[in-house]
Amino acid sequence: MKRFLLATATLAAAATAAAQPAVIYELGGKNDKSFGEAAWRGAEQWKKETGKPYLEFEIANAAQREQAARRFAERGADPVVGVGFPQASAIEKVARDFPKQRFAIVDMVVKLPNVQSFVYREHEGSFLVGMLAAMASKSGKVGFVGGQDIPLVRKFLCGYEQGAKYANPKVQVLSAMTGTTNAAWTDPPRGAELTKAQIAQGVDVVFSAAGTTGFGIMQAAKDAGIYAIGVDSNQNHLHPGTMLTSMVKRVDLAVYQAFKGVQPGVTVLGLKEGGVDYALDEHNARLITPAMKAKVEQARADIVSGRLKVIDYTAANACK
Repeated sequence: MKRFLLATATLAAAATAAAQPAVIYELGGKNDKSFGEAAWRGAEQWKKETGKPYLEFEIANAAQREQAARRFAERGADPVVGVGFPQASAIEKVARDFPKQRFAIVDMVVKLPNVQSFVYREHEGSFLVGMLAAMASKSGKVGFVGGQDIPLVRKFLCGYEQGAKYANPKVQVLSAMTGTTNAAWTDPPRGAELTKAQIAQGVDVVFSAAGTTGFGIMQAAKDAGIYAIGVDSNQNHLHPGTMLTSMVKRVDLAVYQAFKGVQPGVTVLGLKEGGVDYALDEHNARLITPAMKAKVEQARADIVSGRLKVIDYTAANACK
């Protein structure tokens, strides 16, 4: 009996010592140059700092969300991080079944004592790129092409509209959504089609908030010689010269923080926390004048201090 107990204790200790964090990427994977890639960078930062390995999985269909989370939990992975709101239900189910293990979800709230939920104030970063769009536009018309038509994407649009009109009260904002299902995030041809339709109406700057659908949006902008704005990761390098900026959403911070140690509850990341921003680098530095930058930086300071309020669409499912 003593030998059995000793063996059991040894196995438990080994399992604990071998516990690795795991990350589950949403459709589009870790090489999407956007949302998934940002998550991957956070995992890689943790790996570089600790010298430890981590587990990862790129889902190919909806059924794999729960399958992956459950298999990682069964292997003793801790924490298991689901990247993207579609994974919330899977994380919630598996976290209930494995109450002694820790989990994290990005872009949704799961109210369980062993889950950390990361959400962002995307409207704040979108406000800043909206300002840049309006100031860069010569036609007075700027566009927005979103992915799936859900409140989260409307949150980007609402912030963008507010920023554009803050910089130029007379600016017109045209918007379109790619679709109503998860497939809307991975449809570059549809993104290009919607962008061309806006260009035909006079738009000369378009904000892409659509996952890999954005590849079509940004390519259409380049082909037409207008500006595009990237999303999530810094996408300025994709088409230097026509990428005005990118609305950076630091998904890497969420994954990195979760890997370092889950703190159950809701973590909100906005401008103040460095969770969102606009990208300025060698690829777009000549496109943003000192005057444009000064106005945006003043707006940033005002938002962080609370002097400038940016409406959060998701607060009441309305941009008002």
